[in-house]
Amino acid sequence: MTKAKTVKSIKTDKVPKTPKILKMLRGRKSAVAAAPTGAAIMDRLWNIVVERRSADPEKSHSARLLARGTAKVAQKFGEEAVECLIEAVANNPAAVITESADVLYHLTVLWVAAGVEPAQVWAELERREGVSGIAEKAARTIVQSKKIP
Repeated sequence: MTKAKTVKSIKTDKVPKTPKILKMLRGRKSAVAAAPTGAAIMDRLWNIVVERRSADPEKSHSARLLARGTAKVAQKFGEEAVECLIEAVANNPAAVITESADVLYHLTVLWVAAGVEPAQVWAELERREGVSGIAEKAARTIVQSKKIP
């Protein structure tokens, strides 16, 4: 019988301190109180980004990103995703955690820029639940090929 690796195998000195974004989220109430913790955090983060959209870009990173337009927000999201991938390939779990938080934050900013609400994404994930990824992707390909240019 082999022992499975546990979270304890990650050195605690490499785990980053609480990110600023989590400090911002503490104490805020979620619109979806019954949602799992991850979805509730994303919902709260989305609400914060929506609030910050009209803030001073000199004082709010979210406002600064959104003021630059959707294309720049998408570019920043892509950069963060690549950084996360690099850390995963380098087998650096602590950095993957940090970069994943950056990816989720920038994805949330992208949702706000694109007019997408978290509930729409959660509904799409729920729709896909229990469906083979191969079958789901094949169905999307068929639907996309029928779109009129």
